[in-house]
Amino acid sequence: MAVVPQARQLPPAFSAWETVLLGRTPHLNWLGQTSRQDEAIARQAMERTSTAGLAERPVGELSGGEQQRLLLARALAQAAPILLMDEPTAHLDLQFQFGILEEVRSLARQDGLAVLVVLHDLNLVARYASNVLLLVEGRVRALGAPSEVLTGEILSEAYQIPLEVLHAGKSGGAYVIPAFK
Repeated sequence: MAVVPQARQLPPAFSAWETVLLGRTPHLNWLGQTSRQDEAIARQAMERTSTAGLAERPVGELSGGEQQRLLLARALAQAAPILLMDEPTAHLDLQFQFGILEEVRSLARQDGLAVLVVLHDLNLVARYASNVLLLVEGRVRALGAPSEVLTGEILSEAYQIPLEVLHAGKSGGAYVIPAFK
């Protein structure tokens, strides 16, 4: 199982490459040496997360968004069948939010990766989730497809503010907004 934590606590003196290569630790030989295959997998993870250009830079010099993408690359380098992600789009601009979530969806569909993502942005949930679990005070309030869980009634009750869900035409997406009176 690979994890992308919400809080970034990366060693600032490590290069981005060294940080991503840490994801291969479970696969190293008994001397702790990396193989060409380990390096190829780490390079591919960096390419998938648009971090290859950061490889030589110290982590301490990277922006919050760049560090967030490195955390995902490190997790992908583990090549684990299960990926847990806590707010993976935190500190990312829109381009990288969509890019990361599109990549994760691709991994789930093409590579059969099981992905569990914690997101507070309900619009991203509506766009990318195949199943939604809504927790309220630690208890399951709703579980199902986004169209079943992300309703104005359920969300208004859960968040204790009036909300409505607008459905986009051709894209089929849904948008959660405050219900104006």
